[in-house]
Amino acid sequence: YRSTDALTLALFACALVAVWCWVASVVTGNYSQVDRLWSILPVLYVFHFATHGGFTDARLALMTTLAVLWGLRLTYNFARKGGYRSGGEDYRWPELQASLGPVGFQLLNATFVAPFQNLLLLLIATPAYVAAQSRAHPLNVLDLTAATLFLLFLAGETAADQQQWRFQTAKQARRARGDRGGEDFLSTGMFRYSRHPNFFCEQGMWWAFYLFAVAASGRCLDWPVAGAAILTLLFQGSTT
Repeated sequence: YRSTDALTLALFACALVAVWCWVASVVTGNYSQVDRLWSILPVLYVFHFATHGGFTDARLALMTTLAVLWGLRLTYNFARKGGYRSGGEDYRWPELQASLGPVGFQLLNATFVAPFQNLLLLLIATPAYVAAQSRAHPLNVLDLTAATLFLLFLAGETAADQQQWRFQTAKQARRARGDRGGEDFLSTGMFRYSRHPNFFCEQGMWWAFYLFAVAASGRCLDWPVAGAAILTLLFQGSTT
């Protein structure tokens, strides 16, 4: 473990998980396998990079703490919406199956749903790899800025998800009583100013996380920026 590059090990683990997600989706017919790991895998990757680096670096300890907070909150939010229930699946996958057809969707599953999403979950954690490779540089003002922004975005996403949870719970209760009135979409609170404030905060957190790599390496533009950039592009397509 110690004699092998940490990123090589992470890529190998990522490939294994991607294969497992693909096989599980084909066998079960449920294509939300990656969705169930979304809030868990980046935390494990960050922890792996910190552990491989000796876990004695203050920056890596801070990054791991923030990643754990992110993972706990998102896992809780996903669980209370039924994401881990047997048969629970993102409603968009059946819609894509209907529009792409069985062959087209299986091609999407074999390229994007299982492998690409798993690679993205590794990429957003790679600022921790850069930090582990640049442990000679102590914590600085940019680290403080990154941590502050991360926590602000985390608080914003928590508030937005809670507002959405209350709205959807009340809407479902009305529908259960046969009342079809009321708004279909939340347009108060944070959602008064943004259609998807939780999505905005999620992207913001990983851009803030990338700043740790900048603080560690001293390079404003480094390859781990690909994680935050691709995540942003994915959110744009998914939101549309």
